[in-house]
Amino acid sequence: MTLSISLTVNGKPVTADVEPHILLVQFLREELRLTGTHIGCDTAQCGACTVHLDGHAIKSCNILAAQADGMSVTTIEGLSKDGASHALQRAWVAEDVPQCGYCQSGQIMAAAALLEDKPSPTDADIDRAMAGNICRCGTYGRIRAAIHRAAREG
Repeated sequence: MTLSISLTVNGKPVTADVEPHILLVQFLREELRLTGTHIGCDTAQCGACTVHLDGHAIKSCNILAAQADGMSVTTIEGLSKDGASHALQRAWVAEDVPQCGYCQSGQIMAAAALLEDKPSPTDADIDRAMAGNICRCGTYGRIRAAIHRAAREG
């Protein structure tokens, strides 16, 4: 048995038949080949799979693809507009944030949702918003600096 879903992914309409048990992260990666969203822990603990669902940062390993029916999903591939890097992506490079890089797309997506809500976040705002995203390399200080830079430079 499959379910027919229709959603918008990175601004483009998508209609697909999915198995009821398929997670959104699996659908994005395996069906749509949007591999920037990573699978980390499969338990919504690490945040590597963070995407925006109707503008809110969510962990896509914690939601079924069918639950996103009728909604809008933005992945790291859709964060940039008109071929220009997003301010966070530029700040990530400027602050030399990534080491292994595995968590970075989820980190950037969580940070982008924060900046949408709070264009000039405090350290406490950043710590709260990013608490659900783990960096095994421990680049938290650089992540915070990059978020502040992106907020300033927009």
